[in-house]
Amino acid sequence: MRNFQNYTPEKYAGSEYRLVEDGIYLGKNPYWRPGFGQEEIFVTSLSFEMEPDCYGEEGGCPQDITQIPFESILDDYSVYVTDFYDELNQSSALTCYQEFGSGSVQDIRNLRSLIGKRFYAVPCEKDDPEGDGSDYKIVIE
Repeated sequence: MRNFQNYTPEKYAGSEYRLVEDGIYLGKNPYWRPGFGQEEIFVTSLSFEMEPDCYGEEGGCPQDITQIPFESILDDYSVYVTDFYDELNQSSALTCYQEFGSGSVQDIRNLRSLIGKRFYAVPCEKDDPEGDGSDYKIVIE
């Protein structure tokens, strides 16, 4: 995945969202239910491009974002998807759009550190002494 950029959807201009800092908003948690999770969370939206020639991203496109390395973004930055922007992703040939949320503004700040960078997976060698036992490792450049 490459070319991470800030994306500001029109919905952020509505009264349901409050600007916290550049690119970060406070809004209602779409998954909130009484007794389950935080009612308000921090959100940000990013656009990026899949790299179909990279490990785990084979066949990836805006309509079908691959689990590798996307799941690593969610895990590594402790965020979750709060909007898939289905219409944008359906009409885009190259650029993917996603909204990410977290109860922690620092998690969102950390995620936004990907802006302008590349985040991709590299398969681990079976005898890699620095490997953590997984099939791949993440590279950020």
